[in-house]
Amino acid sequence: MAGNVNTQISGAGATTQRGARITAVQASVGYTRWGICALLFFATTINYIDRQVIGILKPTLSQELGWNDIDYANVVFFFQLAYAIGYIGMGRLVDVIGVRFGYAFAVLLWSAASAAHGLARSVLGFGVARFALGIGEAANFPACIKAARNWFPPEERALATGIFNAGTNVGALVTPLMVPWLALSYGWPACFYVTGALGLVWVVAWWALYHNPENHPRVSPDELAYIQHAPEPPAAKVPFREVLTYRATWAYAVVQLLTSPVWWFYLFWLPDFLHRAHGLDLATLGPPLVVIYLMTDLGSIAGGWLSSKLIARGMGVLAARKLTMLICALFVVPIFLAAQVESLWTATLLVGLAASAHQAWAANMFTLPSDTVSRHAVGSVSGFGGMIGAVGGMGVAKLAGYVLQATGSYVTLFCLVPGAYFLALLLLHLLLPRSGQAEAQD
Repeated sequence: MAGNVNTQISGAGATTQRGARITAVQASVGYTRWGICALLFFATTINYIDRQVIGILKPTLSQELGWNDIDYANVVFFFQLAYAIGYIGMGRLVDVIGVRFGYAFAVLLWSAASAAHGLARSVLGFGVARFALGIGEAANFPACIKAARNWFPPEERALATGIFNAGTNVGALVTPLMVPWLALSYGWPACFYVTGALGLVWVVAWWALYHNPENHPRVSPDELAYIQHAPEPPAAKVPFREVLTYRATWAYAVVQLLTSPVWWFYLFWLPDFLHRAHGLDLATLGPPLVVIYLMTDLGSIAGGWLSSKLIARGMGVLAARKLTMLICALFVVPIFLAAQVESLWTATLLVGLAASAHQAWAANMFTLPSDTVSRHAVGSVSGFGGMIGAVGGMGVAKLAGYVLQATGSYVTLFCLVPGAYFLALLLLHLLLPRSGQAEAQD
């Protein structure tokens, strides 16, 4: 059980000694697990390319199809609704049928749905395509988190999570570079067709290369021993009703509810903010968005690295996660100025700092299920928390649409962002005050 894992790694002396032994063998055990991490990274990149296309095209679609802010908010709402439904179902599916089959199915589904956007011409048509996209894309993080749980020991798990989570930023970075060129050269439907095709290539690679560590033909005995050096007692599959009794489940759900919608807000509304506040169009959106998402790449990896470093130095797992998340929350605070400054690049750097801090936060947030529950429940806990986060995203999509329709300004929305992180961290600490809190329930 995860509680046993936490107990084993929470003692400073034991952790330090084990950390020294692990460091000594890391270089010689092999690197197959990092190849798996690369697959997760590329899938997450594709996932975010597919979901962000519509944000880049928002000014174009509004002009060509006659959308207002509420119409666009409704299209985003359809995605969030499906994402909420799909997250819990897909998380459970990954636990039941395994990562290899479940993830491949999900990527095929979301790739087809992405391509289907190119056929839509109405709010309803886009809403249907977004709904299907949300169902498929909901599997991405439960599958990645479970794969990282299977392939990485606790000392490396947040770093691996930070790396695959950096795919969200690479996807968000590539999209504003690729989509405007495709749209201006071939029309906006081509953007959806091309990005939808990327997932098919990934599925072929995934099917050829992914297996669980104990069954993987390229894993050496030394690497397998290293991956499994913090063993947990055997456990049967966990009924979902039992998952809902864990404090760890609700702690993760609360953190998702309060902070994941902030990332949705950046993803779907930043292009509109830059257009509305600074006059950027499809041809000029790229550079500021590239800067923002380059910053978030660094944040994602740095957040995972920092908590992993703290654990290696003897800090308890949850204590290391919480301290890192507190630092991240402090870096979010200046975002409240972003809609009030006149300089485009000052606003860009303020948003980039907050978005980078969010991704560092997320690298630790996503490890919470694998830190606190049995491996047989990781997908279910991740899926449930993700569903709750998507429900929050639905509310933020509606809120943003109505606030912008009424005020035409992002000031109120940016001012609401920082408090979400501090409240989430407080509630996390109340629910899981110390390492090993979840062990009695797992």
